[in-house]
Amino acid sequence: MRKDSRLSRVLHVLVHMDQLDGPATSDTIARMLNTNPVVVRRTMALLKTEGYVTSVKGHGGGWSLARPLSAITLYDVHRALGEGSVFTIGLTDEHTDCPIEQAVNGAIDDVLEEAESLLLARFRDVTLDRLQFRSRSEKASNSG
Repeated sequence: MRKDSRLSRVLHVLVHMDQLDGPATSDTIARMLNTNPVVVRRTMALLKTEGYVTSVKGHGGGWSLARPLSAITLYDVHRALGEGSVFTIGLTDEHTDCPIEQAVNGAIDDVLEEAESLLLARFRDVTLDRLQFRSRSEKASNSG
């Protein structure tokens, strides 16, 4: 099963952007993520709409954070990306009239909804500056 890593990848970019001296071009970000600059522009446009990043066109331009990392949560980015369910577990729909399939799907759906609710609540509590702190503290402990 293919994993959706878009949230993780965008979080990675945002933390790096905070450490840059200037704007990051779509080409630079695309190389960082091993993707196409068009994909970067589409994704960053979603974050720009929500006010998390800004962009400047032309020479010396690029993408910059519009807010400090401490003002952006995992949930904010998840929502800005238009992410649906955080789980990729699918329910069967081959025998919709079967009471056993209905019971199985109902049980799985209830558990997934509860788990997703808990996960998204936790996402609201984690600001991106905590990711930056973690990466710096891990570097410090690994170098000594």
